[in-house]
Amino acid sequence: MRNIAFLGAGSWGTALAILCANNGHKVTIWSAVEPELDMLRTNREHKDRLPGVKLPESIDIESDIKKACDEKDILVFSVASPFVRATAERIKPFIKNDQIIVNVAKGIEDGTLLTLCGIIEEVLPNADVAVLSGPSHAEEVSKGVPTTVVVGAHSEKTATFVQDVFMAPNFRVYTSPDMIGIELGGSLKNVIALAAGILDGMEMGDNTKAALMTRGIAEIARLGVELGAQIETFTGLSGIGDLIVTCTSIHSRNHNCGYLLGKGKTLEEAKKEINQVVEGVNTAQAAMDLANKYHVTMPIVEQINAILFDNKPPRQAMADLLERDKVVEYKSLKWDR
Repeated sequence: MRNIAFLGAGSWGTALAILCANNGHKVTIWSAVEPELDMLRTNREHKDRLPGVKLPESIDIESDIKKACDEKDILVFSVASPFVRATAERIKPFIKNDQIIVNVAKGIEDGTLLTLCGIIEEVLPNADVAVLSGPSHAEEVSKGVPTTVVVGAHSEKTATFVQDVFMAPNFRVYTSPDMIGIELGGSLKNVIALAAGILDGMEMGDNTKAALMTRGIAEIARLGVELGAQIETFTGLSGIGDLIVTCTSIHSRNHNCGYLLGKGKTLEEAKKEINQVVEGVNTAQAAMDLANKYHVTMPIVEQINAILFDNKPPRQAMADLLERDKVVEYKSLKWDR
């Protein structure tokens, strides 16, 4: 049995906390949002995000972040991406050397262009940071729907330790040394999912969305390899796997936000209706900044930024994508003649 604390009590943190408790581990949930903690204590259920899914009685609900972090084998960062840095700063005074921290949120920080693990490692250089990601909606994981994810870490020892903690009959965990690839795949697919939702809102067909997803993962992989990731990662769970589920599922906030944009809603109207953090919106500008910094062509990301922040009509953005200059699909492939 391991002692685990989840910092953040949204749908994903709560679902993983239930998973770990059912695996026999001692689990604590902390949140900065006191009404959320009161709801979990009173109802043993996250009525807003996971209605009908009960928390095991063994899970402790803690409002004191220092107590939540004390004597833990693993700290799980399950706060939304905009709050990762603040949470890391908050726990800095009482983090022991080599504390294993598993980030399960997805995003890229504006300005610094750091991944979320990069933020945690900058603030907590004495910690042993890992990432867990893959095609995994909280709504399904909380109900035991068969799911596979991947854990990335700097060492095989840490990755295997985390794998053993989270592995369950319906939750299969793989390991990988490619942390940057896993994080970029998990973050940038949210931007492509916004585009997929826009296409569905515009009532485009399967051909159109298949093209978007295929060229979307090509953009993500181009940037990822430039930043030191391995190409294989983008063919795996945190690459094409996470892209598929986020671009096609009714559970996807990013897809649903895009769908509303495709129906003519403004960004503010769409975000208000979703009423949760839409990570793709927060990541889109950072993705464009990374593309510019590393001189990587990302036309889909460029058009999504224009739709989100410059009020470009989605149909015009689609037309501009289709009318670009002719190119070969992969420049690395050689002709026979």
